[in-house]
Amino acid sequence: MADLEKPDWLLQTEGILETLNEAVLILDDCSRSIYVNEGLIRMTGFRREDVLGKMPAHFWQGADLEELQREIARSHREGHNRHEFFIPRADGARVPAIVSTRVVEDLDGRQFEIVTFTDITQQKRAEEMLRHANAQLEERQREIERDLALAARVQQSLAPSNMNWGPFCVEALYQPVSTIGGDFGAVTPLGADQLNLMVCDVSGHGISSALIANRIYSETMSLLERGADLGEMLRGLNQFVLKQIQMSGFYFSMAVARLDARHRRMSFANAGHPPAIWLSDGRSRLLESRSAVLGLIEQAVEADPTQEIELRPGDRVMLYTDGVSEVFNQEEELLGFDRLQEIARRAMRMPLCEMKQAVLDGISAWRHGPVTDDMSLVLIEVK
Repeated sequence: MADLEKPDWLLQTEGILETLNEAVLILDDCSRSIYVNEGLIRMTGFRREDVLGKMPAHFWQGADLEELQREIARSHREGHNRHEFFIPRADGARVPAIVSTRVVEDLDGRQFEIVTFTDITQQKRAEEMLRHANAQLEERQREIERDLALAARVQQSLAPSNMNWGPFCVEALYQPVSTIGGDFGAVTPLGADQLNLMVCDVSGHGISSALIANRIYSETMSLLERGADLGEMLRGLNQFVLKQIQMSGFYFSMAVARLDARHRRMSFANAGHPPAIWLSDGRSRLLESRSAVLGLIEQAVEADPTQEIELRPGDRVMLYTDGVSEVFNQEEELLGFDRLQEIARRAMRMPLCEMKQAVLDGISAWRHGPVTDDMSLVLIEVK
């Protein structure tokens, strides 16, 4: 075939090829270009005479040429090929493109390659922007994870702790459902003769609840350190949230006990919290709430919110949050206070640390599915 002689089929379709948006290049059986359409001229900036009669080695070199030749060989084996590559521009730039190659054979048995180039510059730009955005998101995620790890350590510092103090022994548990939660507690002496114990449950979960819980904890500790009686403390916390937090629909519940080491007496107050369980002489009793949840209404705390209880050696008291009692089994039956009371009563003769584990095991045996709420638990034993 003479140089750049166009086969009949190309002469018949050339007008159509010129109207395509895609760039088209046709090579003969010697890999010389015999046709380029207007789309290719626009894409590359080359003149037709710069391209016609040239072979791929004129435009691609080195590893790029080797890759192109592999794809050309694949086209000849399979009859067609489609891959992502690039096409060089006259100004030295590279245009990313989807390269589609199809081998055709004319009536004389001569083979030609029809190569189309689809410009994917905008797609690549979008992909690069997406990669950049993803990198920023990943870095932000790492920052959030670092912040959450720090917040979890801070939150853990609000957890009640085990303690032997005078005639009292304390075992405690804090287990948030996620990294941080809205439960907190405290086991803290007041002077030489009194020990304060408290569990609190802030509505909601996650970061916002944890932040508010931290603020309420600080205010609670301030009131306890000033020696406020329990009713005064509950009223102070209620007013603090109503005036300082001012969040619609937010509330919290609290159970607090003050143990008198000298007289083995307990003052107990409960504001909208699950009832404490008092175990004594083989029997159990629920210490119910006398006040409403805090943070919703001005008059949440009753005029006489405190119960006074005489304790005897061997007595035990269990404070807990609703994540302990509001557990459902496979039949969607609630564990509830009565069943939890029975679990505690059956374990009351065990050493205190073993009793704590027995209570947790009983709750776990009842629960169907994963833990869905924060859990705090404080057990007190009178020696």
